[in-house]
Order: sequence, then structure tokens, then C-alpha cells
Amino acid sequence: MGFWANTLRKLVLLLAGIAGAGLLTMVVVTCVDVVLRKLGHPLPGAYEMVKMAAGVTLACALPYTTAIKGHVAVEYFYHRLGWRGRVVADTLIRLIVMVLFSLFTWQLVHYGAGLRKSGEVSMTLQLPVFWVPYVMAFACAVVVLVTLYHMFHPGKALLEP
Repeated sequence: MGFWANTLRKLVLLLAGIAGAGLLTMVVVTCVDVVLRKLGHPLPGAYEMVKMAAGVTLACALPYTTAIKGHVAVEYFYHRLGWRGRVVADTLIRLIVMVLFSLFTWQLVHYGAGLRKSGEVSMTLQLPVFWVPYVMAFACAVVVLVTLYHMFHPGKALLEP
């Protein structure tokens, strides 16, 4: 594997680790909040923490899912196409994915910059929230790179699950 593909693999695995940490954060915060609520002292800002962790988790899991080609696909019509039709369909779909995720990246960076400029913070804990769209934008950019890798290496997943 070349330097570019190896670096991309490391980025995908790093983001998958962040997604795992985000999922663990959501579980721990929710469990602690439930226990503390039973004791009459709910965890302040639990909803905010879970909401931020959910956004980061979802976005950071996308590159890994894309790298292992783990997305749900309806292949009924795809298998009815000939070899040329499959190549054309794959290429068009990958181009559309790259355009969409490039737009997501651009919009999330723009949104994060607006939040940063306005000084937006969470309601209860007063934590800055601009970093969440930035992390999501980075993950979307990595999805574009993984899709580009798949386009130039057809039939070959970047990672094995």
C-alpha cells in the first residue's frame, strides 16, 4: 500500500476510534444521569454532552463505514446491468457521493465559523460548540478521500472489517 493509502487508513482508524469514544461517552453520561436522577440529582448538561457526542460519533463513523464498504446497497438492479453498466453506475454514484460530501464539508466549515464568530456556547454548561461542525467537516472530507480511493481501486476496500 502506498503512502497516500496508508495515511488515509490511519485517518479512518483514528476517526473510528473517536467515534467509539463518542459512543462510550454517550453511554456513560446517560447511565450516570439515570442513576443520579434516581438519587434526586440529575447530571447538569447531560443532554448537551450526549447531543455533541452523537454528532461527532455519527460523523466520525462514516469514513470507516465507507472504507469497509459497509453501507446498505440495493443490488437488485445493479446485478442486472452488464459489466460496462456496473462501471458507469459505480463511477456516477461515487462522483455524486464526492460532490455531496464536499458540499457537506464546505457547509459545515462555514457553519462552524459562524458559531465561532458569534461565540455560541451550550445552554447549561456554557461549552463552546463551534468545534463540533469542524470535526464533522473533517470526517466528511475523509469520506470524499475514501470514495476517491475506491474509485481508483475498484473492487478493493480500503480496510477490512
